[in-house]
Amino acid sequence: MNTFIKKILDWTMEKEEEMAKKCALPMKEVEHQITKIEEEKKKVQEKYDDAMQELNHVLERLEKIKNIEVLRCQNKSQE
Repeated sequence: MNTFIKKILDWTMEKEEEMAKKCALPMKEVEHQITKIEEEKKKVQEKYDDAMQELNHVLERLEKIKNIEVLRCQNKSQE
C-alpha cells in the first residue's frame, strides 16, 4: 500500500514540476502545500520524539531490573 501511495505522490510531484516549468502552477498553491507538509513533518517529529522518550524510559527500567537481578543472583551464589 505504501508503495502505491508513494508512486502516486511521485507522479503528482512530477506533474506539478512540469507545470511549474511552464509557469502554470500558482505560487499560492505551492506555498500552501509547503505549509501543510511542514505542519505534518512537525507532527511526525513530535510523535517520534514521544515514542523515543517512552522507549528510552522502558529501556532504562529494564536495565535497572537486569542490574538488580544480576546483583541479587550473584549474592545468592556467593552464599
